[in-house]
Amino acid sequence: MSWDPVYRLVQRIPRGKVLTYGGLAKALRLPGGARTAGRAMAATPSGKGIPWHRVIGDRGKILIRGPHALLQKKLLESEGVPVVEFRVDLKRHFWRPSQKRKSKAAAPRKRSPRV
Repeated sequence: MSWDPVYRLVQRIPRGKVLTYGGLAKALRLPGGARTAGRAMAATPSGKGIPWHRVIGDRGKILIRGPHALLQKKLLESEGVPVVEFRVDLKRHFWRPSQKRKSKAAAPRKRSPRV
């Protein structure tokens, strides 16, 4: 499976915003949900400009362990995202990908006869 659609969406996350693994999976309709998104993010290639640090766990938690968790925290903070106890306030910083849906032309409304 190619992770290119995942990485393209992650590249659209603006500075100062985050997306959860579940939100990423939902936006792309990934089979396996958040776990699949996590596998894709774990395989993120270096040097491609993919802002991997903007993808976090449910409830705003940084899920990466070890020194990479500190790096993710620092990168988010450098973009103006406060991280408290390895959590981000999703109410302030959650990014919702715009979903381009084909809009159906509205059917003309039937008017009731005037009396």
